[in-house]
Amino acid sequence: MPILNAIVHRIEKTGDAPAHLLPASQSLPASDALEAMLEGLTRAYHAKKKAWGHFAQGDREDAAEASALASEITAYLAEQRDFVALTRGIAERLAKLLDAHLSVSGDLMVLDTRFGDARFLTLALLHHREGFTIGEDLRPAPARQLNLTQMSLAARLDIGQWQAGDSRQYLSWTRERGGKALAEGFAALLGAEEGVDAPGETRTLLKAFSDYVEKEDLPEEASREKTETLVDYASEQASRGEPITLEELSGLLDEQQPKAFYEHIRDADYGLAPEIPPDRKTLNRFKRFTGRAGGVSISFDSHLLGSGVEYDAASDRLIIKQVPKQLKEQLKGQD
Repeated sequence: MPILNAIVHRIEKTGDAPAHLLPASQSLPASDALEAMLEGLTRAYHAKKKAWGHFAQGDREDAAEASALASEITAYLAEQRDFVALTRGIAERLAKLLDAHLSVSGDLMVLDTRFGDARFLTLALLHHREGFTIGEDLRPAPARQLNLTQMSLAARLDIGQWQAGDSRQYLSWTRERGGKALAEGFAALLGAEEGVDAPGETRTLLKAFSDYVEKEDLPEEASREKTETLVDYASEQASRGEPITLEELSGLLDEQQPKAFYEHIRDADYGLAPEIPPDRKTLNRFKRFTGRAGGVSISFDSHLLGSGVEYDAASDRLIIKQVPKQLKEQLKGQD
């Protein structure tokens, strides 16, 4: 991932004393250590619980009124504002946010990177932890390390999607549990508005998939394979921090009819955008229960357990509340 620009500004905060900014005067030179750190930071960010959305008022010309950051980035991309000035402005506003909500120091890292045809601007407030290392004399020695798992304030802008103007989820930012005021303050600093509910969109996608499997009346093995394909693809996108593309997913689910699942979603009007951010927690809970014995074959998605399907462990009974239409017609035909 080529790094076009990178910088670190230090924000020192001790107790109730005002935060003190130690700004950098120039960008960081390219190095193997910087490249390796970017990889670690990217992995840590993808694993974080995030909100997805856009700059307030989208990418219209008056967006500067709602998001100073959007205006400043626009000037930077047009080469009307240098990277050091852009990032120092972010650091100054972040220092004020720390004053109001946190009592810890941190290093603000901002990176402008390119990956293939995509370009991203990433910012993250990084903290340190005390650790140990083995020195050249083979003796333990104290060492300070970056604690990427503690990265509570971070954001990532997909510059290409933002400039194209055809997405409402080109901006993502961390949304940790607790600290509601801090989370709201960080979103305000970004000038961000949530444009999509990642867990809700993922649940809707899985519901659409379950309906598709039922409609197609797929054999148990084929159903299981398609489930694994969906979860593997969505999980891979989540690990890369990329959205699920419905057309791409549809092609993976059925190479013979690559548009089948996409058309099912469109025709049934599930309200899904062409691209949706995957929610890892929702995906991890999704699987299909299957079983075959004594001429009976049963298969259903895990999210139906407790709603459409109930299991009574005491009596070892499985209760199906909503019998599939096709099966119901067959049963009625036996009267």
